[in-house]
Amino acid sequence: MKRRDFLKSSAVLPMAAAGSMAGVAQASDDKAQIVQYRQLGKTDIRMSDISFGAGKLPSAAMALRAIDRGVNYFDTAPDYGRSEDYLGQAMKRFKEREKIYIVSKFCEAGPYVSGKSHLQPGTSKAEYKAAVEGSLKRLNTEYIDAVFVHAMGEKSDKEAERARLLDENMLAAFDELKAEGKAKYLAVSSHGPHHMEELMLEAVRSGHYHIIMPAFNFMKFPRVPDLLKEAAAKGVGVVAMKTLAGARDMDFDAKGAPFEQAAFKWVLNHPEVAGLVVTMKRVSDLDNYLPASGKTLEKADLETLDRYAAQHGSDYCRTGCGDCHSACPAGLPIASILRYQMYFEQYEEEKRAMAQYSELETNAAICAGCGDAACNQACPYGVPVAAKLQAAHRTLSLFS
Repeated sequence: MKRRDFLKSSAVLPMAAAGSMAGVAQASDDKAQIVQYRQLGKTDIRMSDISFGAGKLPSAAMALRAIDRGVNYFDTAPDYGRSEDYLGQAMKRFKEREKIYIVSKFCEAGPYVSGKSHLQPGTSKAEYKAAVEGSLKRLNTEYIDAVFVHAMGEKSDKEAERARLLDENMLAAFDELKAEGKAKYLAVSSHGPHHMEELMLEAVRSGHYHIIMPAFNFMKFPRVPDLLKEAAAKGVGVVAMKTLAGARDMDFDAKGAPFEQAAFKWVLNHPEVAGLVVTMKRVSDLDNYLPASGKTLEKADLETLDRYAAQHGSDYCRTGCGDCHSACPAGLPIASILRYQMYFEQYEEEKRAMAQYSELETNAAICAGCGDAACNQACPYGVPVAAKLQAAHRTLSLFS
């Protein structure tokens, strides 16, 4: 399918967004505000259509600024630096907890460690509960609105990931947390690179999960719309992430539609999506992102997205794809390495990217001696995989 044909076929123009799902924030000034809230599945959550990814939250004041502009849904985790602490400080000052939705993760506190921070099968029920209780303490709240089994699909072993998705100790811990009023809903997220759609679909069909959060943007994911439809049919709420397709710089004149807003409108144009979570680190992010709230997708937006795809389509490793993995004779975790490179270059998470890369048993140093480069031929999008892996090694390795 051609790039423009994919954009058009995936869009639903126009979306009846201003009807029963819409809610209006009272603007305190002329700054960009949230103007639409949407029902998140069968939960009691009506979330701001553009919501706060708190992975790089710099201060309590930033969260309060977002609240003042109508943002009411905050996605955090114990391994997001001081994110939970800052949100806790904000809640002390805001004092209207019932107006804010806070979701966190079954994670250990502290710097992220691959395969450890996200609680794994074998974790006891008491440890699952303790993780959430630690979040409650840092957040200065008696409950969180949802707790996520986070980042499904990190491992290529689908059965191992299914075990985490359906871990009996985790499910029992959630049931007790819910009964105790400490967590309202169970949720699951995935940005791949392995089995994203299959694992999210299994979560939807399991009957255990109230919310899913898959990666979803205009650059790929032809199978995700089917997942969204089944989630909607079963009343499972959908929150989208990774909506900026790598968040790369784009060259276009001042007459073009702003890229970030166009990308958000494309995602929100899918009526099954209640809202999206995007990392916000500074006030300028609020200024740039919130004007897309409640807006419909227009021709100018599609033209901007088409230009972005033309500039970066053959350079962007699609989250959750993994089609090239079987072509590598060394079994290199290609998508993970290129995701770490994206964290380094586009997300300003240099330390995290280098730390995760250093934990790999086999890294891209071996690519320099590979004369086959079969990964290039295996990529359906024309990404020069071998060259990107070597560049990633130079960036992410202390000893390149």
